[in-house]
Amino acid sequence: MTTLPLLLPLTNAPPEPSISHLEWKPSKFRSAPQPPPQDDGKLQELELASARQMLDGKMIKKTRPRRTVDYNGGMGRWALLRKLRPNPQYVPYLRPTPPYIIDLLPPKAYPENSSTSLCTKFVHTSTNKIRCPVNVVTWTPEGRRVLTGSTSGEFTLWNGLTFNFETILQAHDTAICTMAFTHSGAYLASADKSGIIKYFEPNMNNLTAWQGSNSREAIRGLSFSPDDQRFATASDDSSVRIWNFQDQRVESTLTGHGWDVKCVEWHPTKGLLVSGSKDNQIKFWDPRTGTVLSTLHQHKNTIQALSWSPNGNMVASASRDQTVRVFDIRAMKEYCILKGHKKEVCSVTWHPVHPLLVSGGSEGAIIHWDLATTEPTFAQPTSSPRATLSQAHDSNVWSLAFHPLGHLLVSASNDHTTRFWSRERPGDAGSVFSGGGEKPPEEAPQDEEEDLVPGFVGFVGQSGVSASGSGGGEAVYGGGGGGGNRLGNRPGAGDMQQTYGDGPGPAGWYGGDTDVKGNLPGGTSGYDGGNRRGSGFVDAGPTDDYNIPGFGGGQSQDPGVVGRQSGPLPSQQDIYSVPDEYGRDTGVRGGGDDWGRSNGGGNRQGRWGPRRGGRY
Repeated sequence: MTTLPLLLPLTNAPPEPSISHLEWKPSKFRSAPQPPPQDDGKLQELELASARQMLDGKMIKKTRPRRTVDYNGGMGRWALLRKLRPNPQYVPYLRPTPPYIIDLLPPKAYPENSSTSLCTKFVHTSTNKIRCPVNVVTWTPEGRRVLTGSTSGEFTLWNGLTFNFETILQAHDTAICTMAFTHSGAYLASADKSGIIKYFEPNMNNLTAWQGSNSREAIRGLSFSPDDQRFATASDDSSVRIWNFQDQRVESTLTGHGWDVKCVEWHPTKGLLVSGSKDNQIKFWDPRTGTVLSTLHQHKNTIQALSWSPNGNMVASASRDQTVRVFDIRAMKEYCILKGHKKEVCSVTWHPVHPLLVSGGSEGAIIHWDLATTEPTFAQPTSSPRATLSQAHDSNVWSLAFHPLGHLLVSASNDHTTRFWSRERPGDAGSVFSGGGEKPPEEAPQDEEEDLVPGFVGFVGQSGVSASGSGGGEAVYGGGGGGGNRLGNRPGAGDMQQTYGDGPGPAGWYGGDTDVKGNLPGGTSGYDGGNRRGSGFVDAGPTDDYNIPGFGGGQSQDPGVVGRQSGPLPSQQDIYSVPDEYGRDTGVRGGGDDWGRSNGGGNRQGRWGPRRGGRY
């Protein structure tokens, strides 16, 4: 090896080190990290508790943390960012990967991006011990709790952070139909099916109660004025009443509807009322004079719900004609028609920050609509859904409410449950951020003592709804596009596993519309008469890909059923002829007529296969 030429003068060359290089070696903290020492007292308590449970014969319950959607981290980051950002419009860019989950800010931080407010991720299901339909749901003004009103007349308070039960109160004697907090949050007013109106304080202390309708008719809607001095009620006696809140007296009665008034909403900032009735009409009222300002006749059936947009320029209506219509009061014209529900629409609400509309239908679906456009066209376009949860509930979705920050959605249903939905996370494999995406809720981890939630993986209900795929694969509720069964998860014609739509992803849900009768694409029907099981479903023995519903599918233990033949078929005489006790050929299998009806020795399934019930 040749030495490199020395470019420096010899006098400036670095001297050789006089001592060899010394390597530093640690002298303390050389042991591996150890867990913190445990308290002996706590260990003894745990041992005693486990011994007591073993003596009682009970299973030791494994502790696990509760599921939560915490907004405090995002709010703190956003408050810090508002001080340190280089310009007022700066927002950190979110990439679709899990490490960016901690950078997800509140919806208000993304004023131009409505997709960050699609609450389509299932979080939790809350159910009372005494199950009954939940009619109305609302967030408390500070956004820490959720208050629900049920048909049993009970108020139930749920924690808005961990979604667990907090308290229950028998507030009314009959079903609660409507309730609303004042804008100041100081009081709560509610009304029931017998027309009783009650005031409550935030601590659920009942202040007063009185009859608020004629002939004890139900009060269906209640809404406060912007200054909380008055509130309006809509009742089944076809009238809208304006009440003085402090004096509990009627100031005026608005008559003009020809049938039951189902809903009423006060404008968020103006002296303007809107009401919807069973006579298919939407009326705008002047609360000062009690006169009708305008009437809209666009709907073809009962108006079930109304909701003002946060800025007060739009009003959305949900009707039993399966449509949601949005009207612009500045021009008093129909802004757009939203068609996507398969049955009547029961509830509608606006997102508090973005121009998003959420509606719930009687088929159990929750649909998100994106109305973010630059200028209104008033061409009455039919908008497609932004995101769809087709199996959010098993029955009517009676009420929807967004958290004041907009990051959580809560839904109340006729299936006795209250469900919480949150925003999707960056990098989530089951995200529905794509336009028009449709995905039922994901599988949720269940506690040992909790039942499986209808509409999720592992639950087999009486209706057995199947999800339709597009091209085969493994589906949760029944096969893909080529030959899956109804409730099994046997692969279809292809091997591709899809999440929803046509894109690749993990095996699971498919994004097509649900079919109550289970008709799967590719010519396979999941409906099988009275048995209601798929064509590939057998109780014992190997599966048979060529089973015909109702005609002896699979292998049976009954000797009267002829299984599949691997070789040449025997003659009909060998199959259907059985010798009698004298050795004579009777010509009938099982010793009877063609249907096997002789002396109890044969049965109908002798010739035609097992009778599977219902249609066959």
